[in-house]
Amino acid sequence: MTMPWQPRAARAGVGVGLSTLLLTVGATRLTAQQAAPRPAPARVNAAAAAPIPIVFVHGNGDHAGLWDNTIWRFESNGYPRDRLFAVDLPHPSASSTPTARESNRSTPEDQAAALAAFVTRVLLRTGANKVALVGSSRGGLTMRHYVRFGGGAAHVSHVITCGTPNHGVMALATMTPESEFNGLSPYLRALNAGREVVSGVRFLALRSDSLDKYAQPTGAAMGAPTMATGVDARSPVLAGATNVVLPGTDHREVAFGAAAFAAQYRFIVGRPARTLAIVPDSVVVLDGVVSANAGGQPTNVPLARAVVTVHEVDAASGVRTRMAVHRAVTRDDGRWGPFRASATARYEFEVAMPDSSVILHLYRSSFPRSSAVVNFRLPAPPAPRRDSVSVLMTRPRGYLGASRDTVHFDGVPAAGITPGVPTVDRALRWFAADTARTVRATINAETIVVRTHPQDRRRLVVAEFQQE
Repeated sequence: MTMPWQPRAARAGVGVGLSTLLLTVGATRLTAQQAAPRPAPARVNAAAAAPIPIVFVHGNGDHAGLWDNTIWRFESNGYPRDRLFAVDLPHPSASSTPTARESNRSTPEDQAAALAAFVTRVLLRTGANKVALVGSSRGGLTMRHYVRFGGGAAHVSHVITCGTPNHGVMALATMTPESEFNGLSPYLRALNAGREVVSGVRFLALRSDSLDKYAQPTGAAMGAPTMATGVDARSPVLAGATNVVLPGTDHREVAFGAAAFAAQYRFIVGRPARTLAIVPDSVVVLDGVVSANAGGQPTNVPLARAVVTVHEVDAASGVRTRMAVHRAVTRDDGRWGPFRASATARYEFEVAMPDSSVILHLYRSSFPRSSAVVNFRLPAPPAPRRDSVSVLMTRPRGYLGASRDTVHFDGVPAAGITPGVPTVDRALRWFAADTARTVRATINAETIVVRTHPQDRRRLVVAEFQQE
């Protein structure tokens, strides 16, 4: 079937050519835990015999950094670091329709072309013939588009979709009928036409039993609790794939959690993982990319001239314990490392826009292993309040639900965390701006201690929890 959003090469009945991919390769960055040198011709056979490279694809509005736990678990089971890659798609938020050209947003074809370029670079770098693709949410649609319409079937051995709305977040003829996420849209009808999988590629579809906010029979997660969506928990199912239910997982845990990793590892490697734990490493080197929102939309476009300063802090008070342990000014690639860290230390990452209009103070869980995807995205500041400053806690690898999660600021339950299906990944609290203070942010068994900066309203304080 020829569709208007298919890549030109696919419309002509052929895959995306290598020259086309190389022309577009600049749209994405090759992000491996350790960059492997391009193999010499004599080593190609050995490279091809190594474990298959795995490319992790983020979802709508997200970035490569959400895959760090998953990458660490693969490494902890002996998977080579230089065969694990996570892509940053430049404009991760979907356009209103699959053909709309909207600033700082992307169509399915945009996403598939960027993924194709990245896969080409991985193949050239590793000497492998094919890759395995693992995608969260919209990332699964991107992978399916690339494999079905973009010539990707020749370069892909495995496709694993995780919480992907393969049959829509809704299936309604009267609500955004052209949306990429509407199961009745021409786009999803074309993607699912005939066989929902592609011959020669192995497919695994992971889904939740009942807690995926985007696979619900009502629109409660979208603010319309009385609306029937036309879909249910089976929306992520793919006919012809191996379909696995991960009970109790939310929309993000079904991609980034321990149970999701176990299913991903077994499907790709062919045997169970030895451990689901993240095994600490003796040497920890961190790096990543700084990006920013643009026109109200999140982007993964590298930000040059951002200033990143790393401070070691006291875990009990959040107070800096010594002079900065790392400082960098990003160049055109947006990278702020490498930084040799301690696996047991707590750090404050101070990230400033080139014009210092926004300064982010990010406190994170400890880093047990090295990572090249410690990404920072500078947000727009929240609307200021007179005589108040805010502290934000986030859990980007999982959602928060009052029925199962304890979410506190200084021992007081956070507002906005509702019972039932987990639907939010963050909580915000305002504090009096009379003095700098220590704030204890807690999610379940983990506490991250931060410090406020009431003297400067440009400064945003965030506690980011690693837990999935």
